[in-house]
Amino acid sequence: MTRKIPKSITRSKSITKVSCALVAIFGLSLSPHLLSDTLDEIFVISAQLNEQARQSQAKIDDISDQTRSLFNDYKTVLREIEGLRVYNAQLSRQIRGQEEQMAQISDSIDRVTATQRQITPLMLRMIDGLEQFVSLDLPFLPEERAARIERLRDMMDQANVAVSEKLSQVLNAYQIENEYGRTMEAYSGTVELNGEERVADLFRFGRVVLAFQSPDGDVTGMWNRDTQQWEEIDDSYATAVRNGIRMARKQLSVDLLNLPLVIDEKGAAQ
Repeated sequence: MTRKIPKSITRSKSITKVSCALVAIFGLSLSPHLLSDTLDEIFVISAQLNEQARQSQAKIDDISDQTRSLFNDYKTVLREIEGLRVYNAQLSRQIRGQEEQMAQISDSIDRVTATQRQITPLMLRMIDGLEQFVSLDLPFLPEERAARIERLRDMMDQANVAVSEKLSQVLNAYQIENEYGRTMEAYSGTVELNGEERVADLFRFGRVVLAFQSPDGDVTGMWNRDTQQWEEIDDSYATAVRNGIRMARKQLSVDLLNLPLVIDEKGAAQ
């Protein structure tokens, strides 16, 4: 690889040649003493010129290094700018997506607010309907069922309970009432028979039969839907009612029961 000779060095060589030529010319006419002085001056000047050339070359090299460093910094900045441009474009797309989601959420909130305004009266009507249904149903677990309805009414007045939770509780109460129609149950309670309150074991078979039997087994009766009161029934049903109570309490395996039914004029069990 051919190395380019700096101009300062070329210039120094030229000056040296000129100095040598002058020495050759003047050396013929000058005395040895004068010639020696002249050569010393020429060499001093040549050395100064060479030093200046070296300093200039050093400055050029330094400027070149600075320029190269600045150019590398410039390319680095360009890459960072390009990366930021891509990143900003991605952020812009994300912001647009979030704005769309915010608009959808805001619209959903508006719809939920409208739904809440409509669902609250619906829940109140459902509670009223449940209370009416219980009052017309067989009178089993009266305190428990009345307390459940009362809790629902109290809950509806509580602002710290979410509408979704209120609806869940109302639907759960309906579910409990629905389960009563598919199960049998026995529990201790009281019945009013012929104007006298008696302690008895009560037996509910779905919503078909609600019967009772005294603890000693001497009195057996059932609820009459037509008269809306407790009535004593024939002793022939005593064993069936007693077995039903034991089945409900899991003291006896489930089996067929011969229970009394009240049939209305259309032939339907009441």
